[in-house]
Amino acid sequence: MDPGINDHAIILGCGDVGIRVVETLQNANVIFTVVDSNAKNFEGANYDFIVGNATDEDILREAGMERASTVIITLSDDTDIIFATLIARGLNPRSAILARANSYRSIDKIYKAGADYVAALSIVAGQILAKMTSQCLDKTCKKMDEDITLYEGIDIEKRTVNNENDLVNRTVEQTGLRENIGCTIIGIEREGKVITNILPTTMIMKGDTIAVVGGREEIARFKQKYLKRKSSQL
Repeated sequence: MDPGINDHAIILGCGDVGIRVVETLQNANVIFTVVDSNAKNFEGANYDFIVGNATDEDILREAGMERASTVIITLSDDTDIIFATLIARGLNPRSAILARANSYRSIDKIYKAGADYVAALSIVAGQILAKMTSQCLDKTCKKMDEDITLYEGIDIEKRTVNNENDLVNRTVEQTGLRENIGCTIIGIEREGKVITNILPTTMIMKGDTIAVVGGREEIARFKQKYLKRKSSQL
């Protein structure tokens, strides 16, 4: 592991979205700290938190931003999200930054501020509801596809790896997916357990199901490189 990075996540914002992230990370036994300016949001909290402004550099330093492996920004104001992203990226160029966008108009700005992955909640919800509706109108109501379009141009691809491809027995960093293809591994399912705290040193093993996020062109390159042979399908 990079000596300057801890197996540690920071959540900025503990409103309706942030608390769901907290619950998910707790269930996954991930170490994290939450920052929110509203002390009432932490009543009864059984996790590490700091009451303070998530756009304050000193507060982010106190939360361990310079050493965090992952930063999740769920603030309710896009201007604050952009500013928090800028500060977080400045304090820690090596962290993975995942951000909420309250308006699709802010997506590009948040990416330019330094985020690795941005989800516009209204678009995600709309697409999921539309897909559910189209499936139920024909009375099938089948389980939704594993590949989910987060918003126009960004997809998640889920595949199981085996010994026939270049991903098995390599760390996330060694795969070079982010540098060479432009995709980022955001989760691994292994023997019924889900790993969400993905580090450069996280090892990919035979039988793992990986979730990869990227633009449509990047996902297409990922499929071409790793899914081109039936025997090596992820």
